[in-house]
Amino acid sequence: MSRFKADLLLLLCAFIWGTAFVAQKNLHAAAWPVLFVAARFLLSALLLAPLALSEGRKADAPPLRRRDLALALLIGACLCVGATMQQVALTGTTATNGGFLTAVYVAFVPFVVWAIAGTRPRPVVLLACAVAVFGAWLLADHGKGGGWSGGDLVLLAADVIWALHITLIAKFLGQINRPFLLCFVQYAVTAFGAGIATVYMESAAWADFRASLPAIAYAGIASGGIAYTLQIVAQKHAPAAEAALILSLESVFAAIAGAVALHERLTPMAMIGCLLILTGAVMVDLAPAMRRGMLRVVRGEAKAPPA
Repeated sequence: MSRFKADLLLLLCAFIWGTAFVAQKNLHAAAWPVLFVAARFLLSALLLAPLALSEGRKADAPPLRRRDLALALLIGACLCVGATMQQVALTGTTATNGGFLTAVYVAFVPFVVWAIAGTRPRPVVLLACAVAVFGAWLLADHGKGGGWSGGDLVLLAADVIWALHITLIAKFLGQINRPFLLCFVQYAVTAFGAGIATVYMESAAWADFRASLPAIAYAGIASGGIAYTLQIVAQKHAPAAEAALILSLESVFAAIAGAVALHERLTPMAMIGCLLILTGAVMVDLAPAMRRGMLRVVRGEAKAPPA
């Protein structure tokens, strides 16, 4: 698969995840966000089980080592914690805010790579983080600048988990080419973990659960079964930083979906905050490319413009 096709798959993921915020937000009248996470990822696991089995039966399938399984379980734990925190947080913020505040994780990815691989972040990364966090502050409280809500703070905390998630996926795919196995394992771990938490944290009437089945189906099939799977397949052919940048565009789709379906509106201050968050995300990846371009110009490697 070419890098261009991988980027298109990641863009499709961003679209699905952004629109999924509307489905997730509509559910909260039932007040059982953790059970929703368990149900949607149980559906995703069931969808991926046949693909994972088929992948493992191929003659050229690499053997699964203990360290590979341990890493897949850790990735699943990250998905479980991140998805649960995100779902709970949406009870205290809008779908639009949820999409944009989740996108801040792209600025954390280089720090997670530093912690895991020992590669120190560049100064531009520190600036990008500051820009993105300041944008999140402006976006908080519907652009009034009055402070973060509880849901906003939980989403920002979950960004660290999402950054770890995307970094560990790249590490797993570098160790073993079993993307469908990874998909199934992370879905199953999330469904199991959220299911256990539900027993102690929530209870839902069957009527509420049945009324929310369309939202569960969309999140489980489109957001989970399709988008998360496409993410893992595409990350085999795209660097983690580039993947994070493209996936952060889910915030744009969340804002559009929130405006169309939920009639949410952004104040001018909130729009500036959104722009700063995306600017911070873009800075992380475009700055190195611009630097390489400048070096080529200085060294006389750039092509002269046509006469």
